[in-house]
Amino acid sequence: MFIEILKSAFLGIVEGITEWLPISSTGHLILVDEFIKLNVSTEFMDMYRYVIQLGAILAVLVLFFHKLNPFSPKKSSLQREHTWSLWFKVVLACIPSAVVGLPLNDWMDTHLMTPTVVAVALIIYGVGFLFIENRNKAPRIQRTGELTWQLALGIGLFQTLAIVPGTSRSGSTILGAIILGCARPVAAEFSFFLAIPTMLGVSALKLAKFFVEKLAAGQALFTGEEFIILAVGFVVSFLVSMVCIRFLMDFVKKHDFKPFGWYRIALGILVLVYFALVPAATAA
Repeated sequence: MFIEILKSAFLGIVEGITEWLPISSTGHLILVDEFIKLNVSTEFMDMYRYVIQLGAILAVLVLFFHKLNPFSPKKSSLQREHTWSLWFKVVLACIPSAVVGLPLNDWMDTHLMTPTVVAVALIIYGVGFLFIENRNKAPRIQRTGELTWQLALGIGLFQTLAIVPGTSRSGSTILGAIILGCARPVAAEFSFFLAIPTMLGVSALKLAKFFVEKLAAGQALFTGEEFIILAVGFVVSFLVSMVCIRFLMDFVKKHDFKPFGWYRIALGILVLVYFALVPAATAA
């Protein structure tokens, strides 16, 4: 049991880091899954991944609670109006993903969740970051409050690209925001905000499906050990996300996204090489 808790803690660390950095949590989890496997059922593991995502989302809500809270008594009426406007833009930007992504989510997981697809997506968007950063184009949008609804919708359209495994939700939205003229801190921050309804929606659907299937079969949702594993992954993901989000916001104020571009390319090549060698090693 102790080993399973350590595994869950490690997976929580991976989720907390890779969910917010534009480096693809899927790419990392595919590699990690080759070496670290929880001793649980496939159904539980599928649900587990979405629960630790909720831990990551909670970190955003905690860190940006004041900025995202339209009911704060510390805000003036104008500030509350701006907060509602920000939420309108966030929800608007999430509509394309809901329309395109939700119907295709299960199909994508079934047919495109392969090491090759993930690796190619990692490399393509890594090159994209390098290309965009090399343009050295001065951003027009320096604060999140300057985002128009048209720009928000445009960033939302880029977010739909994340339905392809390995793309990275944060990667596609940050890259799209920079292309559309946003400063790096604005791109990162708005990407965090978009994660709230997007990831909450997907996680809620996946969890509801798991619960309905378990109840219909007359089975317990999970055992005491599974609950502990779930709780550890959730808490670790939350704590690591808190640190990672703060790091990224500080990092992009002084640096560009090139290191993440190079990292994506290197990881994509590693995934391709590893999974090309694994069948050969197995056959031998």
